[in-house]
Amino acid sequence: MDTSAAMAATLDQVGPRLKRLRSERGVTLTALAEATGISKSTLSRLETGQRRPSLELLLPLVHAYRVPLDELVGAPEVGDPRVRLKPRRANGRTVVPLTGQPGGIQAWKIIIPTTTSEPDPRAHEGYEWLYVLSGRMRLILGAHDLVLGPGEVAEFDTQVPHWFGSTGEHPVEVLSLFGRQGERMHVSAKSRSDPTG
Repeated sequence: MDTSAAMAATLDQVGPRLKRLRSERGVTLTALAEATGISKSTLSRLETGQRRPSLELLLPLVHAYRVPLDELVGAPEVGDPRVRLKPRRANGRTVVPLTGQPGGIQAWKIIIPTTTSEPDPRAHEGYEWLYVLSGRMRLILGAHDLVLGPGEVAEFDTQVPHWFGSTGEHPVEVLSLFGRQGERMHVSAKSRSDPTG
């Protein structure tokens, strides 16, 4: 597909994307027109593909929906190695997914606030590897109550009841790798072919 055809195909998807986004947010055309200063008829024509999107029309929509322009346009990422990280909040923590594909081993950066919370160990199928980037992390793993500092690693079967959080002194940043049962992460300093190992 040549560049102009690829661009046309990308622009053709803007209308349906705008309509889906408005529907997901539960926003009416009237409310969106008031928020953006774009007429209802222009917004409707944008959503149905009768009006070609332009920066003058998309920038107010980006501001109203609070989404990045490339998400609204669906800019192709072919050849672009950057990962678009979208943090989310879960149980008072900030979780940044580092892997984009479902299934297989999943990676997250988890930022745990300073607050102390009552440990609530849980067990589930899988295998996890935790690396402390900064701060001090408390890890309850079965009968063990451990504190890990920057650069320390814990690797465990998640069928063992476990919980991790802040010690309450400082926020903690943790790198987490998780795989379903059978997808174990192996960390090794030497290759298996190293005769000195």
